[in-house]
Amino acid sequence: MAKKKIVKKGKKPHKNKPTSKKYLMYKEDGGSLKKGRFCPRCGPGVFLMKAKERVYCGKCHYAEFDSKK
Repeated sequence: MAKKKIVKKGKKPHKNKPTSKKYLMYKEDGGSLKKGRFCPRCGPGVFLMKAKERVYCGKCHYAEFDSKK
């Protein structure tokens, strides 16, 4: 039986990865660090998702709906 030939490859070039979206939620401004809204049930550290007509927490499923005008 013949052995398979092993071909060595060179190093791959380094690619810069995009920064995480969670760092866009924080803004250092004096004493406060938050930029978005926190969940009232879960407390600070858990942000509410903004949609068209509601805000939603993915952890505890809390939702607030905008009143129709």
